[in-house]
Amino acid sequence: MSSLPDLSHERATGAARVAGVDEAGRGPLAGPVVAAAVILTPGSIPPGLNDSKTIAKARLPALFDAIMAAAEVSVGLASVAEIDSLNILRASHLAMERALADLLPPPDHALIDGNLLPRGLAVPATAIVKGDALSLSIAAASIIAKVTRDRIMVDLAQQHPGYGWERNAGYPSAAHRKALQDLGVTPHHRRSFRPVHNILYQD
Repeated sequence: MSSLPDLSHERATGAARVAGVDEAGRGPLAGPVVAAAVILTPGSIPPGLNDSKTIAKARLPALFDAIMAAAEVSVGLASVAEIDSLNILRASHLAMERALADLLPPPDHALIDGNLLPRGLAVPATAIVKGDALSLSIAAASIIAKVTRDRIMVDLAQQHPGYGWERNAGYPSAAHRKALQDLGVTPHHRRSFRPVHNILYQD
């Protein structure tokens, strides 16, 4: 049985204001990558926080609202153009840098989900592999990033019907891949990703 995330990593920094940072949207064929930075307030932490991937989709909006009401939250995006020009890892890190930069005053320390620290961080930071399953702050950030990105993709789905983005959030589902073949590539598709690149240059 896996244990739930807690505040032990936050406490280990010795810092007063610790931000957890996570991103959503590294794997999709379309849409931006979204990062969130969250500073929780001990004593008013919403119950039920966990890695967003382990939470039923129907529960995520209520947890999103609870985090927004009880914590300091900031969101940063990197565009499809930035993903294609930089690569997805660097674009994910850029989104994280932007999320952290918008927290005012800045946190004293950041806990970053993953094994690499973004290059452009202005605050001390620690990378934590599978941090969304270990740190409550990163788990909260994973929920904010996922819900924010899913809502962006629902909006984009209304502008570009047929790809199923309201259901697949731009991930390479069978229906999304078939729509790419049938309908072609939109401005929101990541041209550097192989399935999109192959369709653009299949002739």
